[in-house]
Amino acid sequence: MTANAPTTIVFVHGTGDSARAWDGVIAALPEQRCLALDLPGHGAAAGATLSADARVQAYADSVQAALVRQGQAAVCLVGHSLGSAIALRLAVEAPALVSRLVLVGAGARLRVLPALLALAATSPDDAMRRVVELGFAPAHRAEADRYAAGLAPAGPGTVLRDLAACDAFDMMGELGRVAQPALVVVGAEDRLTPPKYAAYLRDELAQAHLVTIPGAGHYLNAEAPAQVAGAIRDWLR
Repeated sequence: MTANAPTTIVFVHGTGDSARAWDGVIAALPEQRCLALDLPGHGAAAGATLSADARVQAYADSVQAALVRQGQAAVCLVGHSLGSAIALRLAVEAPALVSRLVLVGAGARLRVLPALLALAATSPDDAMRRVVELGFAPAHRAEADRYAAGLAPAGPGTVLRDLAACDAFDMMGELGRVAQPALVVVGAEDRLTPPKYAAYLRDELAQAHLVTIPGAGHYLNAEAPAQVAGAIRDWLR
């Protein structure tokens, strides 16, 4: 990293997931100082609660509070899916905390299939299995099954709240307010936030670089962690 680069890379996971989503990427970045957070209701923070109608803003507030508590500033904030929405929100609202952005499986909007929202309301485990099934590239179905089986239990109502927050998210009219350099990383076979979403971010953000990873889907941090880490390393340099 250059002398002016951020000292800490902070990772924020996506819907129904946890900090472990980044294990492979972090393992491939041994030279960097990395910090992976659990959002409220997820992983080690499964007992923490947000209101049922919480949206991306509430998640962003929780991440901001966690960074302040830990004395972090000018971090490189990496977000996957829901985490990317949180990263974009914080880039606008807390620029002193966020000096660079890495947006993985991202979009300026993150609309969710109504049937998936309905399933999350009645059977969140089935909804998450469906998210992961759609999220991995078709050739990685066995890997998707293993990943879904290994997800840490989420708090009550968390999966539905996550998906509803994604569905309500819309920063298409605010991307011009994001001044930080941004790396946009997308899987060539992403069916949830397809490559056209990433291309839109590249075109609309003031300082954006796009990397497409062949053969990977939406969960490219799990499908291709070494490639994601390499893209981050090269970009920071």
